Amino acid sequence: MSFKRIRVWDLPTRLFHWAMVVVVSAAIFTGLNGGNMMIHHQRLGIILIGLLAFRLAWGVFGYATARFARFVPGPGSIAAYLRGQWQGIGHNPLGALSVLALLGVFGFQALSGLFADDDIAFRGPLRGLIDGSTAAWITSVHRDMLWWMAGLLALHIGAVLYYTHVKKDNLVKPMITGWKDVPAPLAGELRGGGVVAFVLALGIAVGAAWVAAGGLLPPPPPPPDPAELPAW
Repeated sequence: MSFKRIRVWDLPTRLFHWAMVVVVSAAIFTGLNGGNMMIHHQRLGIILIGLLAFRLAWGVFGYATARFARFVPGPGSIAAYLRGQWQGIGHNPLGALSVLALLGVFGFQALSGLFADDDIAFRGPLRGLIDGSTAAWITSVHRDMLWWMAGLLALHIGAVLYYTHVKKDNLVKPMITGWKDVPAPLAGELRGGGVVAFVLALGIAVGAAWVAAGGLLPPPPPPPDPAELPAW
């Protein structure tokens, strides 16, 4: 079978992927260490909100292989893949399910962190919108979901290693370079994305991060005038 070299992953998708690796790793590290690192944990959570908002937007009008309409699998494609009959470019059906699961868990963690409150070193930027008992429950779930996230990440990394070393299909290199050799019959022209789509997705990401940081909340009251404080 002849192969053709095509650009499977566009630059914004690749930048998103590796930015997620860095941000999620740093968020886990700062969250586990706590204390003075929680301020950085909060900032990383807001950045994560922006990244996820960008990916959701890019999944609608971005590059062909990044679009949810193209790679979200149905029962038929999953069954075909399990029978060894699936052919396609980009995420295979099980890989697509893994991506969706990771996006869902990351999204839950980032959103729940906005309302979390450990009564010690962390108070989410939107904590004031809910009552104390709800915040305590969200904080508990946010903490417990770490292990689900770790499990999904381990499964994702294990699958990448399996494909690379057992099936001899390197999934990492195309996510770095963007290019991959695919069977010639599958190597159709891939379109989508572009400057306008990227700017729009970036604007959505910045707006989501601004809202997550409390941009829509009223500013806190100014501190009292020192001259009006009691002199004791």
